Amino acid sequence: MSNTLMQTPAPSTAKPWLHSYPPGMPSYIDPLPFNSIGELFAHSCEKYAEHAAFTCMDKTLTFRNLDAHSRKIGAWLQSTGLVKGDRVAVMMPNILQNPVIVFGILRAGYTVVNVNPLYTPRELEHQLTDSGAKAIFVLENFAHTVEQVATRTDLRHTVVATMGDLLGLKGLIVNFVVRRVRKMVPSWSLPGHLTFKTVIAKGSSLTLEAVDVKSSDVALLQYTGGTTGVSKGATLTHSNLLSNISQMGLWLESAFQDKKRPERLVFLCALPLYHIFGMTVNALMGVSTGSENILIPNPRDIRAFVKETAKYQINIFPGVSTLFNKLMYEPKFRSLDFSNLALTFGGGMAVQRPIAERWEKLTGSSIKEGYGLSETSPVALVNRLDGGGFTGTIGLPLPSTDVEIRGDDGNAVPLGDIGEICIRGPQVMAGYWKQPEETAKAISADGFLRSGDIGYMNPDGLVKIVDRKKDMILVSGFNVFPNEIEEVVMTLAGVLECAAIGVPDENSGEAVKLFVVKKDPNLTEADVKAHCAANLTNYKRPRFVEFRTDLPKSNVGKILRKDLRSLKSHSNGAG
Repeated sequence: MSNTLMQTPAPSTAKPWLHSYPPGMPSYIDPLPFNSIGELFAHSCEKYAEHAAFTCMDKTLTFRNLDAHSRKIGAWLQSTGLVKGDRVAVMMPNILQNPVIVFGILRAGYTVVNVNPLYTPRELEHQLTDSGAKAIFVLENFAHTVEQVATRTDLRHTVVATMGDLLGLKGLIVNFVVRRVRKMVPSWSLPGHLTFKTVIAKGSSLTLEAVDVKSSDVALLQYTGGTTGVSKGATLTHSNLLSNISQMGLWLESAFQDKKRPERLVFLCALPLYHIFGMTVNALMGVSTGSENILIPNPRDIRAFVKETAKYQINIFPGVSTLFNKLMYEPKFRSLDFSNLALTFGGGMAVQRPIAERWEKLTGSSIKEGYGLSETSPVALVNRLDGGGFTGTIGLPLPSTDVEIRGDDGNAVPLGDIGEICIRGPQVMAGYWKQPEETAKAISADGFLRSGDIGYMNPDGLVKIVDRKKDMILVSGFNVFPNEIEEVVMTLAGVLECAAIGVPDENSGEAVKLFVVKKDPNLTEADVKAHCAANLTNYKRPRFVEFRTDLPKSNVGKILRKDLRSLKSHSNGAG
């Protein structure tokens, strides 16, 4: 993939962002040199064979190691009778096995289904059932969740990994600590499962067969709430992901036009690889550029995170605003050497200016905010990387990307006017998995994705978000949809009505607040929270519960969340 910046065509008045592009930035990407992620992967493994690819807990996999291990995973999968296009789920945190498995799945011709390992059984069952996944790779820490739903899904093969599988002798110690000391592995039973090491051993004696993977084939099902709150799979093709890699590759090179580019870039990967932000910006970009990714299994453990980060000279740090904020309050982080930090990317949620200003003062690196969605692979807009400070906007559309601000009538509004941010480009998903009606709601007849976010574009082509059209709540960069929370709460005896909204929270950006009208007067906040804990992942659970005698409604009986958000009585606590 060429990183050479082409001559920029004369900008069109219909695309004001082209005037603001870095010097030499093309308005369109070149034709894709690869048909699949597997082809790109094989190319990088040959070109960068001896370079470090992924490092975790002091163990490094070179591109040669990554190639060999993923080949074994792919060969074993092919031996199980799965056919091209079958879905394979991956349910694990940022450990070395994750990229090995993901690239093994892709190069064998299958589709990756990313699964949050913290899902409850209810959430996992929906995703496995909807995707029709035939196999799953899961870390043993979360195998008890799979156990509870496996027989109600299409799963035929289950592979269980341990934290220490790829850590050599150190892995024995790690597994002992995880299992016996920290007691992080609940008991589980999955009859017929194979261990990760067994699969690697079996794959060693097998041959990975070449598969004719087309650019239009589905590489990834990335589950998101979409427009209704019902979790659905954004269908990302190989072309979608390769296009986004190409777009970001051009943008990344612009950062080094006026300064020396490190011979080998080192990325800090605190973003979970099961999230599209981490998958593309860290894993796929790292592989395409021959860079090293330092994997952080648990970024919530700030002290351990800082201790690990101190071992490396980090060049690129993609993250979310809440993480940057937490790190700056850790004394040992403030004493780190930031001289090699060339780029800090902010995404997943809005970056607040006070945080950006403190970050730049501490590290000397301004946060370059970008914007995207699971449906856009994910990056659609980014601020310029070649100098300048924090802009407070989500940046400019990437090459080959069109952005229009549209009114309720579906037509573009004048520059400076507020409307819905709509995006068209080669990184926009093919649609929602097996949901043509939802796809039609999300993508207009002329190919623009309706983002659901409200904003405006200034004369320089920079886009600013001012509000969200959807009722989505953004907790630490993760989408939380009120419909799902309300559906769960309404199954609790004693609840008459409920509604969920987002309220400001300095640690997570937003937190979930739940309003409940009691059916049973003895219902307590503890009852509600315990029910949610059993059915919702941690970040989706209501932080605050307020009991009310009624909820505001429209004349047809629809609960008005917007009225709840405007209530003056919000104390972010139980009422």
